[in-house]
Amino acid sequence: MAPSGFSFKNDYSEGAHPVVLEAICRDSRIQEVGYGEDRPSKRAAESILNACGIGRGEVHFVAGGTLANLVVAAAMLKPYESIIAAESGHICLHEAGAIEATGHKVHYVPHRDGKITDAQVRRVVSTHNDEHMVCPRMVYISQSTELGTIYSRAEIEALAAVCRECNLLLYIDGARLSAALVSEQNDVTLEQLANLADAFYFGGTKNGALFGEAIVIREPHPHLEFRRHLKQRGALLAKGRVVGAQFEALMTNDLYLTLARHAHSRALQLAAGIQQAGYHFAYKPTTNQIFPIFPKAAVTKLLTKFGFYTWAPLENDQMVIRLVTSWATPIEAVEAFVAEIEEL
Repeated sequence: MAPSGFSFKNDYSEGAHPVVLEAICRDSRIQEVGYGEDRPSKRAAESILNACGIGRGEVHFVAGGTLANLVVAAAMLKPYESIIAAESGHICLHEAGAIEATGHKVHYVPHRDGKITDAQVRRVVSTHNDEHMVCPRMVYISQSTELGTIYSRAEIEALAAVCRECNLLLYIDGARLSAALVSEQNDVTLEQLANLADAFYFGGTKNGALFGEAIVIREPHPHLEFRRHLKQRGALLAKGRVVGAQFEALMTNDLYLTLARHAHSRALQLAAGIQQAGYHFAYKPTTNQIFPIFPKAAVTKLLTKFGFYTWAPLENDQMVIRLVTSWATPIEAVEAFVAEIEEL
C-alpha cells in the first residue's frame, strides 16, 4: 500500500509477525492434546509466569480481549457483584454490553486522562452498603488506557491498596500492555504489575499475534473452576495450540517487547512531526495511541489520504483524532502523514 493511503486506525490491521506465523506452522503435523493442554501452550504459560515472577499463577489463552474480560467477570463475580471502571473503559464503550450480559452491573466512574483513582473506588464502595444494592467487587482498569495514557506505579499501588482494604479484586485489561511497558513514562515493571493485580491479560492481538490473549490469574482459588467458565463461554479452543504457539514465539528472545518498541518509536516520530508543525494534543503522547487536534477542514482533507478515527469535536471547529501505530508501521507512512500536515 502506498504511504499516502496508509491506515492509522488501529494496531491490528496487519496479519501477524513472520516469526509468530512460523511458530503456528512449525510441527503442525505433530499431534497435540487439545483445549490448551498442548506442549506449546504449557511452555508459553511457563514463560509468562516466569516473566511475571508468579509461582502459583495460572495462564489461560483465549481468542480476544472482550472474551477475556467477560470470562474473568463471569468466573470471579457472584451474581449480585459489580465492577467499577472508568467511563472511557473498553468494557463500558466498546464491548456491546458484554459484561452486563453476564449479569453484572458496571459502575461508570468519571475519568481523568482515562484513569480512575483509589478515592473514586472508595466512594462507590461507601455508597453501596446494604443488601438492596449490588456489591462492588472488582476494579477494572486498562494499561495502557483507551486514551493512550498509563497508570504510574504509585497509582496502581493505591488502587491495589484500596482493593485489599475493601475486599475488591483488581483486574487489568492488558490489550496494549506491551505499549505501556516500553513507554519512557512507565515506572511499573511487569513483575510489579502482576503482583499487584489479582488477574490481568497479556494482549497478543494488538502486538504482532494473529489473534489471542493470555489471561493470568495470580492466586487461583481451588473452587474457581476457571476452565469450566471458559468452556461455557465458548472460549476453550479445541486447537489451543494455535494461540499457545504464538505466545511461545512472542515470549522468546524478547519479541513481545521488541514489537512494542517499534510501534512506540513510530508513534513518537509521528507525534514529534505533528508538534513541530504547530499542532497540539488532547492527551500527552505516551504510548502508540496519540490524539492530535486539527481544524475540522484539515481532518476532512487528511481523511482523503489516510485512515484514522475522528475522536471528539471541540470548539472553534477543532477536532481530536486518534492515530495508532503498530509493530509493522513503516517510517514512510509516518513521513507521508507529517509531510501532508506541513502542507495544510
